[in-house]
Amino acid sequence: MARKAASGPTTPATLALERAGVEFTRHPYTHDPAAGGYGLEAAGALGLDPAQVLKTLLVDTGGGLAVAVVPVTGHLDLKATALALGVKAVVMADPAAAERSSGYVVGGISPLGQKRSLPTVIDESAFAHDVVYVSGGRRGFDVGLSPTDLERVTGATRAPVARA
Repeated sequence: MARKAASGPTTPATLALERAGVEFTRHPYTHDPAAGGYGLEAAGALGLDPAQVLKTLLVDTGGGLAVAVVPVTGHLDLKATALALGVKAVVMADPAAAERSSGYVVGGISPLGQKRSLPTVIDESAFAHDVVYVSGGRRGFDVGLSPTDLERVTGATRAPVARA
């Protein structure tokens, strides 16, 4: 049965976790609109190891969009992502297209509970941690869960798609 923390909003991401019976924790924080990096802001505001905080990025495969989940401490390797997705090349998705597809706003895009199910790849470094943190579906809100539950709920594959 899914575990709810005492506070935090209900979003499509939290509903997806509850429906899947995944244990997770809610971590709201006050978002600073002047903050440049949403993931690093979350890590600092919540006092978390940035290596455990993951960012959700949408890429365009030329045939549609896909999701890549990488630590906020690194960057997405586009060539490795294309390889993991089995396509020739990927580019970063247009932010407006990412918002339309996911149902979330940039800075609050969660890999969970998106409007459309997309191919998803999670950087293999996430699996070195018992708990990882991803956007809960809005700016100023993360959820903590096991990387294997994240993989299962999103139908993701694991691959080395992050670079320093």
